[in-house]
Amino acid sequence: MRRVVTKKLVPGMVLADNVYTYNSNQLVLPKGFVLDDKAITKLAFYSIINVLIDEKTVSPDIATVPDTRSYSERLRDTPEFKEFKSDFEDCASNFKNVITDIVRNNKPLVVNDLVSPIYSLISKGKGPSNIFDMIHSLRSYDDATYTHCINVALISNIIGQWLKLSDEDISIATQAGLLHDIGKLLIPGEIITKPAKLTPAEYSIVQTHPQQGYQILRDLPISEHVKNAALMHHERSDGSGYPLHLHGSQIDTFARIVSVADVYDAMTSARVYRGPLCPFIAIQMFETEGLHKYDPNVILTFLQNIVNTYLLNKVRLNDGSEGEIVFINRDHLAKPTIKCADKYIDLSIKHNLYIETIL
Repeated sequence: MRRVVTKKLVPGMVLADNVYTYNSNQLVLPKGFVLDDKAITKLAFYSIINVLIDEKTVSPDIATVPDTRSYSERLRDTPEFKEFKSDFEDCASNFKNVITDIVRNNKPLVVNDLVSPIYSLISKGKGPSNIFDMIHSLRSYDDATYTHCINVALISNIIGQWLKLSDEDISIATQAGLLHDIGKLLIPGEIITKPAKLTPAEYSIVQTHPQQGYQILRDLPISEHVKNAALMHHERSDGSGYPLHLHGSQIDTFARIVSVADVYDAMTSARVYRGPLCPFIAIQMFETEGLHKYDPNVILTFLQNIVNTYLLNKVRLNDGSEGEIVFINRDHLAKPTIKCADKYIDLSIKHNLYIETIL
């Protein structure tokens, strides 16, 4: 009998004891269950950190020929991911139709109709770590405005949970994330999807989307915080943002949450002109270039929690070596310690090395 970390489980292993949820003591899988991809993903969904495995019952074939696919590759093959992907695409399609009716046809806004599909995705995600796993496994898409808004809503919801906001405030943060970029629907499509660098004139047009978003939402029956988030999500605490060059507390609290979610999703999403950036590259950019630009409580809470979602993930470094994240360095969040074969690499003291890809 051996205790095995969930992310190291492979199909064919057999549980040596019942597995229960941590909070509600609900049975997840029974003793003697033979693990497959679906069961392993289910354990991850319930945030089960490790389980007891009966090694005597593991098939020799399984023991000597492990599944060499990455965690993300295995995840994409599971029924749970395929269901999440289908629901995500349905959510994006529904959001597009509803928002188009509001913007183009002056249809009334029913907030619950917009937000309930987001909460359904969160429910099926079974915890922040798995939501981020799902989002990053969808990164092969060139995220359009609609899918970006859904991602920002999901991330804003999770940040709200990490900040221990009330359920009502988490709902407002979710709505703010979902509607923050609504003004982009009034920007010419050829500018939004342009694969080359924007001209100064085109960039000036794009920078009008916060005001246009606010104008769309101004008279609708939603929270003033949601309207302010549309207007202020590009503002920065040091006054370097736009359109109003606000500072610190002048920026709506919920806009400060959405701004972090917006930038993180934009950096880690595929674009016409590049693939998605590794989350740890995004984290390093926040650490080295952006901490003074964001609300300290929001950005530090986000970074300290987001790195934990990648603990025990397999990664590739920029020198081609591969290993597993085993320790988070609290003073250098983008530079964890990696176990590569039989050695440990502390990236915080290896200035020429960094995490290039999460496998």
